[in-house]
Amino acid sequence: MTPSLSARLSELSHEYALTLRQLADPEVLADSSHLVKLTRRQRELEPITSLYQEDQRLAQTEVQAKELLADPEMRELAEAELEGSRTRRNEIAAELEVLLLPTDPDDAKDVILEIRAGAGGDEAGLFAADLLRLYERYLGERGYKISILDESSSSLGGFSKVMAEVRGTYAYRTLKFERGVHRVQRVPATETQGRIHTSTVTVAVLPVAEPSDVHLDLADVRIDVYRSQGAGGQSVNTTDSAVRAVYKGGTPEEIMVVCQETRSQIKNREKALEVLRTRLAEREREAFEAGQSANRAAQVGSGDRSEKVRTYNYPQNRVTDHRLSGDDKNFALDTVMGGSLGGVVDALTRLEREALLASMTDGAA
Repeated sequence: MTPSLSARLSELSHEYALTLRQLADPEVLADSSHLVKLTRRQRELEPITSLYQEDQRLAQTEVQAKELLADPEMRELAEAELEGSRTRRNEIAAELEVLLLPTDPDDAKDVILEIRAGAGGDEAGLFAADLLRLYERYLGERGYKISILDESSSSLGGFSKVMAEVRGTYAYRTLKFERGVHRVQRVPATETQGRIHTSTVTVAVLPVAEPSDVHLDLADVRIDVYRSQGAGGQSVNTTDSAVRAVYKGGTPEEIMVVCQETRSQIKNREKALEVLRTRLAEREREAFEAGQSANRAAQVGSGDRSEKVRTYNYPQNRVTDHRLSGDDKNFALDTVMGGSLGGVVDALTRLEREALLASMTDGAA
């Protein structure tokens, strides 16, 4: 381990200790916004600090083992101790290399997930519902909470669009590779001649914006209240609880958000404004990236909603992720649709890390 890396790890270890002390401060506990940020930072620093402390213990073990090399009776034991320590320290160095890579500042945030049927009519709507079930299974097994905020049902039990909120540790990091166009190839239930149809569904994954992330002037927002509708609304339509928030209505900047999650008009209003802030933040992010000469070198795909990211081929029981290559890009469709999306996410995460390492190496050259 180089002196500069050791010094950096020492700084992070001290920051971790300070963060733990702050989390025990009653004043911090009373400030929910500050508490959330500190908790996220504590989670980021914990694995780094744990590995650094293990490396320090192993370094001390090596010092003691080297002292025993001069003793003929202890030499064999000392050599074995040194070999084991050096092997583990090399492993730690590799793990720390990954953990110290630059991280996406949005990784730890909650998510607004939007699924919209594209080309393909009713079949696209049915596949939108299939994707929602896939995400519900995948996220549920990992302890995430997913809540439907708004939905528009299509015929045959599908969705023309559905919007959900996903809450949990590193929700955005877990879902960010789902952004883009998902293509399905299969024989629709309504197809009488057995022909394979191709349909598309667009998935947007938006990190939930905090009030400090974007300025939202409530003077630019019109709030409408009405009775909830649709399959989701039937369970909450005993009152006029659904809320529509319209930002700069009638202008090119208009953004409309509908929320009918709960029976509470107040809670639906708060959630609608949260989603509105999130969409404003996403608009600003897209405008910023569009103004850059190139996307970040380490980005896996552009993240654009028009980018085809994955194909689900039912006749061949195969899911192909187009950002991967070789044998790594294909997965068993029945396994993935059953909620086992982890293999795809892990492969894309490795690709992102490799790209980051490569960009850092190129930058240092």
